Amino acid sequence: MRILTVRQPWAWAIIHGGKDVENRVRNLAGDYRGPVAIQAGLVFDEPDGNDWELRRAITSEDHGWPADDGEVWASDCVEEDDTRFAPRGAIIGVVNLYAVHRDADGGNCCAHKPVGGPGGSPWAERDVWHLCLTNPRPLVTPIPYKGALGLRHLDQTTIDLIQKELP
Repeated sequence: MRILTVRQPWAWAIIHGGKDVENRVRNLAGDYRGPVAIQAGLVFDEPDGNDWELRRAITSEDHGWPADDGEVWASDCVEEDDTRFAPRGAIIGVVNLYAVHRDADGGNCCAHKPVGGPGGSPWAERDVWHLCLTNPRPLVTPIPYKGALGLRHLDQTTIDLIQKELP
């Protein structure tokens, strides 16, 4: 298992909000495919107004809908003090990394979903690397963990702790 540090609120969106693509400026996964623990970083990343999917996922959860239900309503803003984003400096869940590709020309996301097109991931950005994620599993209790850059290896003790916290 590997670990990836992601700032809040994006870490929450990966585990709870249907975010199935993590956008990065470089391919930090190499040829690795498999389970990735998501560690919520200490810093909150203030969304820049291009956060429609995040706001929709928040609204969907508030109303008891699945994050990807297609509802058009979205909250007016993303608040840093929202309790959903409280876990910081902790591992909050696990996803599976199943593909990585560069979207240099606005092509396909994860080889089967056109970016911004029908069936495409609304989370995918153009002109960056896409880490394609599936099967998000939140931990019952977040595990405090010091983050770092990149997709890193995890020690067996931490992997064992994570597996105990998966439902």
